[in-house]
Amino acid sequence: MHQHTNDVIHALRIAGFAALLAAVPVAGYSQSATADSYEPGRTPDGQPDLQGIWSNAVITPLERPPELADKEFLTEEEAIEYERRRQEETNMDRRQADAEADVRSAYNDFWWDWGENIAATRRTSLVIHPLDGRIPALTEEGQRRSDARAERRRLHPSDGPEDRTLSDRCILWVSAGPPMLPTAYNNNFQIVQTADHVLILNEMIHDARIIPLDGRPHLPGDVRQWLGSSRGHRDGDTLVVETRNFTDQSNFRGASENMRLTERFTRVADDVLLYEFTVDDPDAFTESWTVQIPARKTDDLMYEYACHEGNQSMIGILGGARAEEARAAEAAR
Repeated sequence: MHQHTNDVIHALRIAGFAALLAAVPVAGYSQSATADSYEPGRTPDGQPDLQGIWSNAVITPLERPPELADKEFLTEEEAIEYERRRQEETNMDRRQADAEADVRSAYNDFWWDWGENIAATRRTSLVIHPLDGRIPALTEEGQRRSDARAERRRLHPSDGPEDRTLSDRCILWVSAGPPMLPTAYNNNFQIVQTADHVLILNEMIHDARIIPLDGRPHLPGDVRQWLGSSRGHRDGDTLVVETRNFTDQSNFRGASENMRLTERFTRVADDVLLYEFTVDDPDAFTESWTVQIPARKTDDLMYEYACHEGNQSMIGILGGARAEEARAAEAAR
């Protein structure tokens, strides 16, 4: 997929990213990019300057909706209509007819940050490979693991904290990275560079990855970490980050602990960072798959996400589970 990425970057720069944005007024990005050939600024040590706060809030779906079948791109008119419909569907100020659904929608729209626009490319999915815009099927072994996890959650949803998801426990938000996907809110991430390290700070559950750029090897295979073991290097003007050594509890989209993740960060305009990642995991998926998200520069601040494993919500979750068990035992008498 690296050649495909280079082709995309080349197209954005040579054709003029500003021209693309002018043709896609729904994209939600400013038109500060220069036409013809964009050259990113440099850090004092000569690296392409990727620093700043970026937002990947975008309403383009991760996978292409079945009704769009082989349609890879939307027209401008279709994009405008899609954005209108998605903004209506995600408006949390709408009351629900069903009382239970209404309670689940208790946070009003003020608290959500789905984004308002599709990706500047007008793609119908963030998945760009396979070409059908869908995450590949799980392997037979991957499906077995997924079914076993689901059965475990069904039988033991709240015996103890360890039965809850990593997100429930405020350890990490799996979809926020690595790899990084848009979520319902807190879609900002900050990049800070030094001569031999890069820091990527996620707003969602405040995870910070400090990634060496000095060529050191990954951690030994028997050392597993929630965020994996990341190592970075430059490929021209692109920062490439390779991560492995995940735990079996991260299971991003059904991935195994042996997932190999390759992320690519390329600044293609003053206010646009092209973020791409590829998942390689033959233990879980029938083929590798790639996602591409144009993130936009933002002047917003990064705020604390006050969520930690010892917070009182876990007490409430487990206490509620014990109360439900007591009611069921009473009813069975």
